[in-house]
Amino acid sequence: MELTNNKPERSTSDLVKAAVSGWLGTALEFMDFQLYSLGAALVFHEIFFPEQSAAMALILAMGTYGAGYIARIVGAFIFGRMGDTIGRKKVLFITITMMGICTTLIGILPTYAQIGIFAPLLLVTLRIIQGLGAGAEISGAGTMLAEYAPKGKRGIISSLVAMGTNCGTLSATAIWAVMFVLLDREQLLDWGWRIPFLSSVVVMIFAVWLRMNLKESPVFEQASETAAGKTVTAKKIAAEESALLSMFTSKSFWLATGLRFGQAGNSGLIQTFLAGYLVQTLLFEKRIPTDALMISSILGFVTIPLLGWLSDKIGRRLPYIVLSISAIILAYPMLSMIMDKTGEVNVIMACIIIIHNVAVLGLFALENITMAEMFGSRNRFTRMAISKETGGLVAVGFGPILAGIFCNMTDSWWPIVAMIIVYSSIGLISAICMPEVKDRDLSDPRDAAEIPSRKASEVNVRGSSAAEV
Repeated sequence: MELTNNKPERSTSDLVKAAVSGWLGTALEFMDFQLYSLGAALVFHEIFFPEQSAAMALILAMGTYGAGYIARIVGAFIFGRMGDTIGRKKVLFITITMMGICTTLIGILPTYAQIGIFAPLLLVTLRIIQGLGAGAEISGAGTMLAEYAPKGKRGIISSLVAMGTNCGTLSATAIWAVMFVLLDREQLLDWGWRIPFLSSVVVMIFAVWLRMNLKESPVFEQASETAAGKTVTAKKIAAEESALLSMFTSKSFWLATGLRFGQAGNSGLIQTFLAGYLVQTLLFEKRIPTDALMISSILGFVTIPLLGWLSDKIGRRLPYIVLSISAIILAYPMLSMIMDKTGEVNVIMACIIIIHNVAVLGLFALENITMAEMFGSRNRFTRMAISKETGGLVAVGFGPILAGIFCNMTDSWWPIVAMIIVYSSIGLISAICMPEVKDRDLSDPRDAAEIPSRKASEVNVRGSSAAEV
């Protein structure tokens, strides 16, 4: 069934602004993510938890890291719902501001030596507020850009948002690397650790300015114009609330959550826990994990757009399946060479780079566009945000903590391998079970898995009357 389409027009300039806005927002989120994750892994255990043993201090530092992920679930629901009602643009302005301010304030926090227990409490508070905004930021940026991008090019254009992860990770890692080179340990713990967090204010200011000049998503604008011409009744409001709650019984929701679980879990283990484990437990030089992640992020500028382009040609499912299988196969050999303290530094770094590009960056290149296409227009922002953050909370929020506990209990690095395999297997099963969603009509209010008989990408339901189908 094909219906008329009156979707608002957007120029190439509008598309560029949306792409740069999404890229900057994602860059800031992952700059925050990597600034904090490396800080938690490498210095926060001494600044905010100095009275604990080395192993327990690392676990506590990972715990404050995880606190932000609990807040992200709440933020995903609140701001995701707002994004589906008042618009993508307004919510993205709020989230970028919240994230940027909190990251900057971490840079001026007093330490445990100055105010005692209140220092980690303030750190957790800022992480929670920051998490509220971050819970909807990348989903909002992914939703906005997917709804802007033309068919046949959504994968490559959405990869710009994914490349924001590289820019953020690279910037944060580079800043920390410079700190380690220029400052001695006393200077780093005294004042140097503040510089990475304070520097994020530059990205925030530019991102806020750009989003003030961004046009609303054409899909949302079209849906709003349609809704404005209809009578709002208590029955319709109840139906909307029921549709929102029905996500927890939606096949698309749980498949998307599984895809996110695979990527996010590997990210938390490789980018966060592994860096701390190598330095704190195995006594590697701090530059080894930071330099490896920095080089990997640079290579990601090729990996991410290549996979985005490839997904436009062959679909979203097959690349997901291949990458997930590759992560499972590579987990043991890569980790065994990384953990070999007698091995060459270049070999260790090469292994970190390979597993990071395959199990983290490669999957993330596909994640935003695939999850946006999984959901219908009516609750896309909300469902995508909650799905992302549900997977993120369990896999990333608690994953590094559990890895620390298991590695401490077993006095071994085997739990890291096992967790990478488990996370990647969940992502693999979800990819196998999902429908092909490449280039499906984003004005369709139905979730992809609810569309019967044909692939979601083949269904051509357009226009403001799509809700009547």
